[in-house]
Amino acid sequence: MALFFIIFFTVYTTLNYYIFIRGWQVLAAYSYLKIPYAVLFVLIAYGYVLAKLLYTVLPPLLYDIILSVGAFWFAFFVYFILVLLLIDTLRLLNGWFSFFPDLITNNYEAAKKITAVFIILLVSMIVFFGNLNKRDIKIKELELSIPKGNSKISELNIVMASDIHLSPIDGEKLLTRIVDKINSLNPDIVLLAGDIVDDRAEILNQRGIGKSFNKLKPKYGIYSINGNHEFINGVKSSDTYAEQFGIKLLLDSSELIDSSFYVIGREDVAMPQFTNKQRKSLNEIVSNLDNNLPKILLDHTPVKLEQAEQNGIDLQLSGHTHHGQIWPANIITNMIYELSWGYLKKEETHYYVSSGAGTWGPPVRTGSSSEIVNIKITFTD
Repeated sequence: MALFFIIFFTVYTTLNYYIFIRGWQVLAAYSYLKIPYAVLFVLIAYGYVLAKLLYTVLPPLLYDIILSVGAFWFAFFVYFILVLLLIDTLRLLNGWFSFFPDLITNNYEAAKKITAVFIILLVSMIVFFGNLNKRDIKIKELELSIPKGNSKISELNIVMASDIHLSPIDGEKLLTRIVDKINSLNPDIVLLAGDIVDDRAEILNQRGIGKSFNKLKPKYGIYSINGNHEFINGVKSSDTYAEQFGIKLLLDSSELIDSSFYVIGREDVAMPQFTNKQRKSLNEIVSNLDNNLPKILLDHTPVKLEQAEQNGIDLQLSGHTHHGQIWPANIITNMIYELSWGYLKKEETHYYVSSGAGTWGPPVRTGSSSEIVNIKITFTD
């Protein structure tokens, strides 16, 4: 873990320097702006990290501002890098083929300033529309048929959400929209596939974030699991935070619902990195369950999908990937995961990986959409 952070911050700092030096060059004729620019750049580029490190001493309002600005920077960072790389590639090619018009080559300083303004406006527009897109939480509908076995019920209306990522950036307003959409679907049961939180429980409680959960009253209750962000923000306090709103956590365990079906929850694969403990194998969790009843599995990170199939799981619900969230990261998640987003059926096991109802880091989506998943199951003989 330490090695990962060393590598991450080395790369992050190097790329930030690449952006910084381009701005520094534009300010060559404005030396009085260079020091304020440098200070402001460092505060913005590392604001998210600084807020997390100094949360105990920062006033709540200042914490929220620094955290939000730092989070938005991550989106600006990605697109500044992409646009600058494109421009520098064109400059390199122009050195070989000389295709830039004289208007640019004979007015280099003016072209440099105009290009800087254009880049800032372009990236700002991308981030702005990405933020608007993130606010539009879509409802994904899925109809499935699952063998009934000895179940007493013939239908089940599930509403599933993952990766809400509650924080002062996306707080009660986001949760209220999510809860209202869930209630509009009249679910029998609500299943949350991890990463409810994106900040410490004490900060969320201090801001009154989470109260809207109390408006959820599904017949069979609300069930959740730990995602990696529950571990990042202190798993015990994160779990206590969720439980105060009537959310039942399934931690490598199962729950028999109405003598008709099981909901099974696995700890996240990130567990060993934070606790030095291993999660139970799926086989161990399901070994004593009635194989004549349907089984629904919550597993935050969609890895080793074949394990659900091998253990008689009828439906696995996951999240974590955000389907990239910020383009072109969705290309990467498609390469990493067998299923980065959407529906898949392998043999008799159904899988759905959600792109998430919230966002991590920047409240921006350019590579995917926010969603809540409504799954209507028909149990067939």
